[in-house]
Amino acid sequence: MDISHETTHKQHQTNQDISNIQQPSQPHESLYLVLPYLPLFELLAMAQVCKSFNDALNNDILPWLNIVVEDKVQRPRVSDETLFKITSKAMGRLRSLVLVNCGKITDNGLLDVVANNPGINKLHVPHCRILTAEGIIEAVTTLNRHDTTLKTLKINGISNITKEQLQTLHSLLSDSCSIDVEICPKCDEPRMVYVCPLETCDRKRATGSCRGCKFCISRCEECRKCVGFDDEDNEVACEDMLCEDCWIKLPKCGFCNKPYCNKHAYKQCVILGSSGFICEACYMMTYEI
Repeated sequence: MDISHETTHKQHQTNQDISNIQQPSQPHESLYLVLPYLPLFELLAMAQVCKSFNDALNNDILPWLNIVVEDKVQRPRVSDETLFKITSKAMGRLRSLVLVNCGKITDNGLLDVVANNPGINKLHVPHCRILTAEGIIEAVTTLNRHDTTLKTLKINGISNITKEQLQTLHSLLSDSCSIDVEICPKCDEPRMVYVCPLETCDRKRATGSCRGCKFCISRCEECRKCVGFDDEDNEVACEDMLCEDCWIKLPKCGFCNKPYCNKHAYKQCVILGSSGFICEACYMMTYEI
């Protein structure tokens, strides 16, 4: 009798243990506070960890209301289809869309997202080289049809934008909306215009102003101050220029001692067993010949 009772108790305990294994526990409530602050690719990776994380992300709209895609890799990863799938998680309530250096996003891909999320009030698409000025104008026009007021628009790096197209954008935007591109006072072309932050700038002293695009006035990619002849000897691994102060601070290639600016730091080639990096040019000469 005692043996039978003990056996029944053990079977009940075993069945309970199996039930606990088959029914995963829910994520801790604090997880939902963290999710909105995670970068996009970390969010997507978390969804692959386990079923409970996947369910938590699919059932919570908050992490998907502000999408930031920084596709700073040599081979762009995010296509129109991928972007639409990601933004669909906001269920039409996307508030901000930031696409940086997304080389696969087309006008049609952007317009599909905007059409399905008419409440976007922040649109940043810098250096998305396939996008056109016509596509940006259509996207802003679509948002205007839904009485959406854009707060910020960034289009630096969009190819071949004309003065007339920039004027059209300004006519579509409210006075409170900031846009990162304007007409350069020196070359009269639509570009990003900078003002030298140095109070001791020689150009300011001579002309009263040091304002212009980077094609008219050479500037440090990091601090945006104008660079003079003394800085031209600061060799850089990318095509941008650096002042001496920023050149000294940035990490250098282990072979040629040239740094990348932060905008092009993704081009660093990491070598196994080394804490440093080598630039693309040195990598090609050393490992692919």
